[in-house]
Amino acid sequence: MLELDKLHAFYGKSHVLHGVNFEVCEGEIVALLGRNGSGRSTTVKAIMGLVDGMGSIAWRGQEILGRKAFEIARAGIGYVPENRDIFPKLTVHQNLMLGQKSAKQSGRWTFDDMYQTFPRLEERQHTEAGVLSGGEQQMLTLCRTLMGDPALIMIDEPTEGLAPKTLELVAEFLRELRRRGISVLLVEQKLTIALEVADRCLVMGHGQIVFEGTPAELRVHAAVRKEWLEV
Repeated sequence: MLELDKLHAFYGKSHVLHGVNFEVCEGEIVALLGRNGSGRSTTVKAIMGLVDGMGSIAWRGQEILGRKAFEIARAGIGYVPENRDIFPKLTVHQNLMLGQKSAKQSGRWTFDDMYQTFPRLEERQHTEAGVLSGGEQQMLTLCRTLMGDPALIMIDEPTEGLAPKTLELVAEFLRELRRRGISVLLVEQKLTIALEVADRCLVMGHGQIVFEGTPAELRVHAAVRKEWLEV
């Protein structure tokens, strides 16, 4: 579905990714793990066309490296950035409306789906998004991206700063995506939630993939966790 081959990425003259190779298959959750600065966020930004890259990024057999971000989004890839990027002066419902793929096209997700998944958003649907809590904003940006009906959604640090109760909501949200056949590339620092929901785990270090395997395999590789994940 999504395949990266020898991907290099740059911020100006700074060479961040050094030949990244991996794939995300239909309907699976792949966790992209690593310490801060390892290249995880740069990887998803490169896929989304937000940083310069070299190599290959194939989406459903078509090369997308070098395309504009809006073209990549229209091709079926959704992106939830770490900073959430909600529209603070618009209401919750208006933010969700902006995420819709097209008024003429009905996707697999509706407003009712979003409000059933996160009832707190329904309670606050007429509230300006800027006054929501951090957890509520995270729920909103996840749902807004889904309203665009992506086949693959890339989520950067969705559990950052969330309360334990909200963490479980996000974990169940990710499981629901898989049940509906949506692929997920999950950038995460919290090993616990990644091991709980992912089908496969990728560990990054110094701009490269240094481990690939199942959550069970990562659990038993103490040396990998110690060298590349633990603080």
